[in-house]
Formats: sequence, C-alpha cells, structure tokens
Amino acid sequence: MNPYLKQYQRTEVETATPEKVLILLYDGAIQFLNKAIVAIDEKNHQETYNNIVGAERILLEFMNTIDFEQGGDFAVRLNALYQYFYNRLVEANMKKDKEIVQQVLKFLVDLRLTWKQAMNIVQQESQPQTNNASGDTYVANDEDYDEEDDDEEYEDDEDDDEDGDSYEG
Repeated sequence: MNPYLKQYQRTEVETATPEKVLILLYDGAIQFLNKAIVAIDEKNHQETYNNIVGAERILLEFMNTIDFEQGGDFAVRLNALYQYFYNRLVEANMKKDKEIVQQVLKFLVDLRLTWKQAMNIVQQESQPQTNNASGDTYVANDEDYDEEDDDEEYEDDEDDDEDGDSYEG
C-alpha cells in the first residue's frame, strides 16, 4: 500500500469523531465483504479468508465497544445482531459461501445508512436555530446552500444594476 495513503488514513481515523470512526469501520467491513465476494468468484481461498476475517474483526470491535450501561436494551439487541453477523461470516468462511457474505453485506450497508441518517438528525438538532423574516424557525445546514442558486442570484443582481456598473471579478 502507498505509504502516503496509509499515513492519510491513519490521520483521518486519529482525528475523527467517534461517529465518523463508526462510519469508517462500516466502510471497511463493507469493503472487505465486497472483496471477499470477488475472491469467492475467483476461487481464491486465501483472499476469501483474509477479507472475511477482516470484516469479522470489525464486527468484534463493534461488539467490544458497545456501552451496555448507556445503551440498555438497544445495546443488547445491537450486540446480538453483530454476533449473528459474525457467526454467519464464520460459516461463510468455512463453506466459502457467497450468498451468506452477500446477506451480511446487505445488512451492513443498511445499518451504515441508518447510522449515517441518525447522525445527520442529531447534527441538525444540535445546530443553532434562527428565525427567518416571517418568524418561522429555521435550522441552517450545509445542504441548504446551493452554489447554483447563489450564481443565479448574482446574475439577477447584474441585470438590475441601475447605473450599468457591474462587477467583473
């Protein structure tokens, strides 16, 4: 692996929020399982093994970092789900079973999306709220800004310029 890429990845993880690390781990597990599927198709048993084990290790990390005191029943259920995925991957690795890997992959992709959506909701709720001119409460976020709209607004301002001066930046 490119040493600069490896350093970049290490820095990204070391400086990431816990939420970002969770998404990066999901991305890693998904990548491992996609590679495992290709290796199964190519009948490359060593690569199949290595990639499934990589995903298993991430699942173990998920299970080891669950806060059962804070998470209560949700944490117990999430742990059981991760344990199920782990056991299925062990079975897939023994049988070199592509269908099992695909099933676990689908669940992990869905869970990643769910976590990402939950993080976005929390982020929106934690942003400062402002009132617009009509008094409606509004939460600003990066998705609300559209450069194309800004460009159109600028072009409209040029057309409305009464003295004919326009900015040529």
